[in-house]
Amino acid sequence: MSEQAGSSQYGGANRHHKPKPFAPIDFEPFAGGADPARISEAAHLAAQALVRHGRDSDDPVVTERLVKLADEQGLEAIAEMWAESPARSLPGALWRLYALRAATVQDPERISVYFRAGKDTAQVSNVVAGAAEPPGADEMRSMADAILSGAFDGEFDVALERSAAFCRVVALGQATIADGAEHGNEAHASKLTRNSHQLVKTAEDLEHAANAWRLGELD
Repeated sequence: MSEQAGSSQYGGANRHHKPKPFAPIDFEPFAGGADPARISEAAHLAAQALVRHGRDSDDPVVTERLVKLADEQGLEAIAEMWAESPARSLPGALWRLYALRAATVQDPERISVYFRAGKDTAQVSNVVAGAAEPPGADEMRSMADAILSGAFDGEFDVALERSAAFCRVVALGQATIADGAEHGNEAHASKLTRNSHQLVKTAEDLEHAANAWRLGELD
């Protein structure tokens, strides 16, 4: 976080900013700091505070606000906290949950095309991901919200595994479409293949994080 962002959190006569709900008071000591260790510690504190706040509350309004945090604050604000965290850590896992939801909400039609192309082959992952049939744009948005909601009002490891399964179905769909487009549009096919490989890696990271959470080792 920049020094300006850190100080504006506590108000300033000439500064206008969006409120940042659920941000822990612990942010202040790290504001403006360039020490990677302190930045990492701040990211972990924020992630722990967010998850704890959601899991300590049984208010669906609180859960909805947490799910829509990226919509209200911008994905960039979340990236500032967590995008540089290790993938197999609590802030890294949260970042991936929010980023996947954001990508789905921003272009649900495209995601639904990939999901449909992969769901029949990746049948187990399709069931775990839990999309309604037929998996159209609305179903993709609903599933993305439901998965992230589960991180705060359900079992966190299940939310991570559902997100991983979603990644695997979409990745398989991308690979399937890439195979069909290989001769007609090689550049597009190559991009889809790269994206597919990246999503599989994301799925593996989320699965590892889910197992670490069950063991009490995800921090």
